[in-house]
Amino acid sequence: MPKDVEQSQIILPPRRKAAGELDQGLAPGGPRPGRRRTGLFVSLALAALATIVVLASLLIHFGSTSLPGPGEQATVPAGLPGSFVKSPYNPSQVNALMHLVDSMTYRELANLYVARMSLDEKLGQLIMTESEQNNYSDDLDYMITQLHVGGMIMYESHLQTSSQARATISQAQQRAKIPLLTSVDEEGGLYVNRLVHIYGARPGPWEISQSGSLANDRQQGEKMAHDLLSLGLNTDLAPDVDVMIIPGADTYDRTFGTTADSVIKYTGPYIEAMQSNGLIACMKHYPGGLGNTPYDAHDILPTDNRSRDQIYATELAPYKTFINSPNPLMRPAMIMSTDVLMPAIDPTLPAELSHKFMTDILRKEFGYDGVVLTDALYMGGISARWSEAEAAVLAIQAGNDMILGPMGSARTQAVIEAFKQALHDGRLSLARVNESAARIIALKMQYHLMPVTLPRD
Repeated sequence: MPKDVEQSQIILPPRRKAAGELDQGLAPGGPRPGRRRTGLFVSLALAALATIVVLASLLIHFGSTSLPGPGEQATVPAGLPGSFVKSPYNPSQVNALMHLVDSMTYRELANLYVARMSLDEKLGQLIMTESEQNNYSDDLDYMITQLHVGGMIMYESHLQTSSQARATISQAQQRAKIPLLTSVDEEGGLYVNRLVHIYGARPGPWEISQSGSLANDRQQGEKMAHDLLSLGLNTDLAPDVDVMIIPGADTYDRTFGTTADSVIKYTGPYIEAMQSNGLIACMKHYPGGLGNTPYDAHDILPTDNRSRDQIYATELAPYKTFINSPNPLMRPAMIMSTDVLMPAIDPTLPAELSHKFMTDILRKEFGYDGVVLTDALYMGGISARWSEAEAAVLAIQAGNDMILGPMGSARTQAVIEAFKQALHDGRLSLARVNESAARIIALKMQYHLMPVTLPRD
């Protein structure tokens, strides 16, 4: 669980939702996770946050009174016995501040948070690391406390028993300054079943779709959310929305069907059930070409030679559909990109390193503004041409937000140093880093992994 909220951290009142944000009330698939309770200090602290966040607004609305800068201490107006006895603002001013805060989106609040983060904290948030040890270790602690990683992925070796999983995750969250995305790619079925030692076998997407039951589909999504959250895992790198055009090593048993319509039909209730119960879902593998190749992307770079029109009609169809779904609980909180070559759209770069795929299509054409996570950059399709650190820079340039899978502190540090060098020589801009960091922080706020607060100096 995340660290206890200190009294200097301030929980904001309910606020309007931006397009794409989840409903904060009860959702069709189950209850949303409750906002973290922090006790009596909430009401006392509200005006303090508003003072920090909206200094300029106060100046405009309430006269030319000099307000303290970011590094200055507020001065109690003459005649007042003290700021803890009487507020320096009158009730109408406090009410205006409350309404202003209420109007801010998670993304706007995240932008304010990121503005107060150090560069090391921002760069660390762009990494979802993997521990080399099965339990909580000094190396993992270093990545969390010194490298400020944004998340960690766990595999079977980390998840042998429920007590092992809970202990590792609990200690990791207690040590993290910014709560972690704790993830697993649990799909069920024959191949990607990381939790089989704890929960036993569960049906995978293919079996679910073959049952023909949307009620069963939804029930499996609910059970997935319950099982992962019970261990402290807040993110599932699933569902797989590849369309299985041909049976291949990367899609057999892992997808909801052989047509885009089938994949869309069964993905909808499943991801809605996951996200309405508080589990972050990550659709994969964008842009979907793994369903049209017999090769395993872990070994070589797969190529999908279909036409642009065919790719839009089939491989890309699930992403476009769910990104623009009228149901916010069906919009993916995260998307995972992958290393597949689609020459009809980009003949030179794998999709996850391609600006055409990651920014021009996903961000601009489809309008996705959520968190995008790469596939593991040590896989054969990437490592044959680039180092992990080089590929990480290209991935952020292309439009990804997080890098999956640098294993251990040495490799994680190498990726961070590559980011810093790219900032130094102009291949990356600070604005681009801030953009990704803000998406990640907004996601953590939206799913109540962290309080809606400004960081302490």
